[in-house]
Amino acid sequence: MDVSKGITIVGGGLAGLTAAIHLSKIGLKVILIEKNEYPKHKVCGEYISNEIVPYLDWLSLDISELNPTQISKLEFSTADGKMIHCDLPLGGFGVSRYALDAFLYQKAVQNGCEIIQDNVDAIVFENDVFTVYTSNNRKFVSGIVIGAYGKRSNIDQKLKREFVGKKSDWLAVKAHYSVGFPDDLVGLHNFEGGYCGVSKVENNVVNICYLASYASFKKYKNIEDFQSQIVVKNPHLKEIFETSKMLFETPLTISQVSFDKKKLIESHILMIGDTAGLIHPLCGNGMAMAIHSAKILSELIEKRCNNEIKSREKLENSYLCEWNSNFKNRLRMGRFLAFILQKHKASVFLMKIMIKFPKLLPIIIKRTHGQLVTMND
Repeated sequence: MDVSKGITIVGGGLAGLTAAIHLSKIGLKVILIEKNEYPKHKVCGEYISNEIVPYLDWLSLDISELNPTQISKLEFSTADGKMIHCDLPLGGFGVSRYALDAFLYQKAVQNGCEIIQDNVDAIVFENDVFTVYTSNNRKFVSGIVIGAYGKRSNIDQKLKREFVGKKSDWLAVKAHYSVGFPDDLVGLHNFEGGYCGVSKVENNVVNICYLASYASFKKYKNIEDFQSQIVVKNPHLKEIFETSKMLFETPLTISQVSFDKKKLIESHILMIGDTAGLIHPLCGNGMAMAIHSAKILSELIEKRCNNEIKSREKLENSYLCEWNSNFKNRLRMGRFLAFILQKHKASVFLMKIMIKFPKLLPIIIKRTHGQLVTMND
């Protein structure tokens, strides 16, 4: 592995930009290839657990510049409106991807990262070196390639990743709204066939993002019909949508969202963020996990550069161990909770238990969140 050839990161979302900032901070040459311009809205819950704040501080990222909301409470309701509340064990903050990705992009550029706006057509690994080919007939040679291109991409198809061949039954919808909503609260509301997260981001804007099963959505002509017929059957969501004004011309959508297990390493490409594994939005922790995964891999790459890790094989094995240690159980819990809440009788039973034993909900939250992410140094 010729690390002197630098590192190419494919994808410039949360995980990719964070890895670029980290690796450039420790003096490595980084090229990041991203197909979109900044800033850009993305389908996302836009709540970040405070577990990654110490790491952001180490990266010299002062998120307070974006005026995020400080979130400390959770409300959760079933489809019929039964509600429970609790304090979030670590709390978090709300900030839009529109603002945050642009902020991280600027920091990466300041750190000396080369950021290329282009589409990646192919990634070839030969003789222990990667060559990345783009749509604009450019090629980049590097010792390490990091995959950070999101939930689903044509790259996944070319790599013949297993999850791509399986039909995914999930659709995600997101928009920003003007509506009265507490600054310190994140709402998670169940409806038939899905879940909806509600929380405030910067500038007094409320982000509403929901995940719906294709089976429940396909009966309706469009998003508006689905929301009016299904989503607002939850009385809490009904009140929110009836008193809100959408700030987007149309909602953003993503189809074929897959929560199946993904291989962490494909053809020696090291995956981070949603490219490596996606936690159910009902756990509210995807953004923090994406940032944390960038930290884990970046620290291991530094050890490889310092020859503490002696080979590519040991780097890959170390990353697999670290990922499983930090995320495997959390992802499993997310899949389990999603399965339970999709079953009406099971979700009602779970709600009754949590109402009777209110301390149970914070325990469940802890199972899908991590500890404070501190630096080794």
